[in-house]
Amino acid sequence: MIIGVPKEIKQGEGRVSVTPAGVDSFVRAGHTVLIETNAGINSGFADDEYAQAGAVIEPTAADVFAKADMIIKVKEPLESEYAMLREGQIVFTYFHLAPDPVQTKALLERKIIGIGYETVQLDNGSLPLLSPMSEVAGRMSVQVGAALLEKNNGGRGVLLGGVPGVPKARVLILGGGTVGLNAARVAAGMGAQVTVVDISGARLAYIDDILGNNVSTLMSNPYNIAAEVKEADLVIGAVLVPGGRTPQLVTEEMVKTMKPGAAMVDVAIDQGGSIATMDRITTHDDPCFVRYGVVHYCVANMPGAVPRTSTFALANATLSYALMIANMGAENAMRANRALMRGLNVYKGTLTFKGVADAQGLPYTPAEEVL
Repeated sequence: MIIGVPKEIKQGEGRVSVTPAGVDSFVRAGHTVLIETNAGINSGFADDEYAQAGAVIEPTAADVFAKADMIIKVKEPLESEYAMLREGQIVFTYFHLAPDPVQTKALLERKIIGIGYETVQLDNGSLPLLSPMSEVAGRMSVQVGAALLEKNNGGRGVLLGGVPGVPKARVLILGGGTVGLNAARVAAGMGAQVTVVDISGARLAYIDDILGNNVSTLMSNPYNIAAEVKEADLVIGAVLVPGGRTPQLVTEEMVKTMKPGAAMVDVAIDQGGSIATMDRITTHDDPCFVRYGVVHYCVANMPGAVPRTSTFALANATLSYALMIANMGAENAMRANRALMRGLNVYKGTLTFKGVADAQGLPYTPAEEVL
């Protein structure tokens, strides 16, 4: 199979989908790998490293898309890339289609085979290709939030951990999954007073058991969330509905009750966001806006700001699945691996993921039926 790796073009995105070690694995398995020139430069990988591993360096994205049987990316195809997609071409990447009807329509029209990292799901419900970036984003969310609370960034002028004789900052984390757990761990490590809310009592018990100390847990409901939002210095949205649109847990009225200069970071913004006033996606170049006196940060590709770490973490997780697709073909690989089948979002003009269909009011056909 010919595998294509284009350079990511989303603003502020420095990751690359395949490392030189990954190229070596594909080549050893008998496949051809096309790398767009400078695709890995922002993650610290020069074209020479890819070439030495056996890749063919292509001058443009158009060359990569035109020749490849499977495109492996990090982020979703953007509008300028839609026309380069070919019918029957496999695209393996993060799509986050639920809140993005424009992209969904384009992928259906181009009749690609689209397998989303974020919807590959094991039998136990875990998301092996989303978890590495959730870990990065969860840890980053606290770093970002700490900076937003600085006065020169529009914040309250609060240090997360305080100092002796001075109160610690209050951090509210919405969701106790991979993002929430990692955010809580970092926030607690910085000395903040942390509260994690979740709908699962078992998950809250787990978090309470492994973190304890200055981390409190609370059952998620509108009453509890409203009370905690009002007192929080920093709110982190860490809610996930696999492949579906994120429910809004923080209403506009709740935001109005917050302290002037408080901050919010919504890691779930790429799935629609969990905070009502986060009504647009921002970029790394212009990441924040202020509404009702509260600093809002809603960048959809947070891990792209630490591309070397993120690239290694992502590639470590995706390579075995990509090799399976390359070795067996997309259809046979999905039939053999139910986790991969669950990742199928679109198949040659048919929508195959229920969460996306529900979010956009579209018909869908289960993956098992099209395969």
